[in-house]
Amino acid sequence: MHGLQETRRAGALGLYVALLITAAVIVVVDQATKTLALESLADGPIDVIEGILTLRLTYNPGGAFGVLQGVPNFFLIATVVIVVFILYWARTVQSAAWAIPLGLVLGGGLGNLFDRVFRDTDGRVVDFVDLHVWPVFNVADSAITIGVIALLIMSFRAERTPDAPARAERDR
Repeated sequence: MHGLQETRRAGALGLYVALLITAAVIVVVDQATKTLALESLADGPIDVIEGILTLRLTYNPGGAFGVLQGVPNFFLIATVVIVVFILYWARTVQSAAWAIPLGLVLGGGLGNLFDRVFRDTDGRVVDFVDLHVWPVFNVADSAITIGVIALLIMSFRAERTPDAPARAERDR
């Protein structure tokens, strides 16, 4: 039994390491691109592909993709709650495959939280990618969206697979 507990502990540690590395990469890339946007787009937008992709500096007081702009404190509190939830939930995950999407959501949340708390933007998030058919967004927003979609797909597939617990045990 002792060996099994050590194996589970090592698996959980590996999952946390993968989750935290993924989150750290997202935060670094997000903050670096936002710093570049602040420096390069202060004088106006840059059309990368005219009518399709423009780099445009905006400040978003709401959530991802400009949702609920009138309640910025909600997103500050919600992000902290989600970060705690992800770190707690990761303890119960049976497969390391969940680490990457959880890390994407965690890193995206922390990237935007950093803007709200530490950047001199009055609690607003720096956005700069404008696809003209979607609200302006940033790397953190993309990571959150991709991570949530991956988690939903993985959850759906796990529920539909009758031998999911056995496979999860083998994947560890």
